[in-house]
Amino acid sequence: MKNFILLPLLLLPLCAHAGEREWVPYKKLIEDLRIDKFYALPAAERDKLRLFITIKPDNKSYKPSDVILTAVKGNERLPLPALSPDYRMALVPNPAWLSDDTQIMTSLPKGEKSKVSLTATTALPDGLQWNYVAVMGSVAQMNLAIKKMAGALSMFAPTVKSVVFKFGKPAQLTVGNKVWTTDAQHQIALKPDATLLKDNPAMLASERPVEAELSDE
Repeated sequence: MKNFILLPLLLLPLCAHAGEREWVPYKKLIEDLRIDKFYALPAAERDKLRLFITIKPDNKSYKPSDVILTAVKGNERLPLPALSPDYRMALVPNPAWLSDDTQIMTSLPKGEKSKVSLTATTALPDGLQWNYVAVMGSVAQMNLAIKKMAGALSMFAPTVKSVVFKFGKPAQLTVGNKVWTTDAQHQIALKPDATLLKDNPAMLASERPVEAELSDE
């Protein structure tokens, strides 16, 4: 399944350096990926969403734990969240660090490159059963957020089309009288249905998904 990328034109192939060296200004990373605009949205316009930065080294031998990022401003240091096994981190902008003199330092060797993008997931309610709108309504909410985040570039931004439920093993997802079964990758991809959004039936999973990722496929 292709990962959802918010703005392909804003992917950053950034060079890292040996030891701990400057990687990219903190402000540039936040503003180029429009993260500040996402968190500036009213809470009600993003309550179904979770936004992550994905930082993936081109060199596949590097593990997430090898990528250590630290924001530095003068004598102050702020370790950024550790990358998850999927090379992701949730980064809420710190207004105090959005200055031109704040740099992000990287631990990767000189010459290594990393691609930076955004990944969005649905904020699944607790448990195994949820209302359809609470989950599948995230597609429309993300598309509206994209337009507001991208501004004049919204015409170049992709459109989210589905929610990909990812499980740790074979599973089933029931919506009304219909049952979906996971594919070979233990995933189920569903597109919002206008009738179901109106009727708002229950969704029942045989087990808790690892996550529900928003996709442009």
